[in-house]
Order: sequence, then structure tokens, then C-alpha cells
Amino acid sequence: MTQGSPSSRRVPPLLAAGAVVGIAVAVGAFVLLDPILASFVAIVALVAVAMAVAAHDWDNHESFEERELTRARKRQEKWERNAGARAKDRARWEAHQARKTAQD
Repeated sequence: MTQGSPSSRRVPPLLAAGAVVGIAVAVGAFVLLDPILASFVAIVALVAVAMAVAAHDWDNHESFEERELTRARKRQEKWERNAGARAKDRARWEAHQARKTAQD
């Protein structure tokens, strides 16, 4: 990712303030309103806070090219790591083909 791990990122102050306001609205609704109406207000406020938390870093991700470059590096490393096995398999195949040709 383009930023650090989730444990090293800080919560933006505006998002934290929004969460506090959302919780305060939910609690205030139960103090001032009928419990059923307060439940609706609390659910709407908490869903809005949850959406803000989920969306606050929506655009902070790798681009397609960066992800493909990472995948290509991993494939290249795996290809190089298995070079000996491929050479061994090719030698066995060529020996098999030579035996098969000699039989015919």
C-alpha cells in the first residue's frame, strides 16, 4: 500500500470529531426523544459515522500498475527459484525423448 500499516496510521481529527458528534447525537436522542424515534436517530447517526470511517481512506491504495509490478516481481522470483527444477525436468524429458527415438 502507499501508506503504512493500519496500526501506524493516525485517525484524522475531523473523523474523530465526527465520531464524537455522532455518538453525542445518538445519546442525546435517547435523552430527549421517544425511544423508538431515538433508535432511528441513533442508527442513522452511527451508520453515517461508520460510512465516514470506511470512506476516509478510500483513495489511498496502489494503482493497477503498482500491483502488477509487484506481481511480476513475485513471478520472476519464483521463476528464478525454480530454475534448477526446470533444468532437471528438461534433462529428464530430453533423455526420455532420446530413449524413445532409439527404440523406434
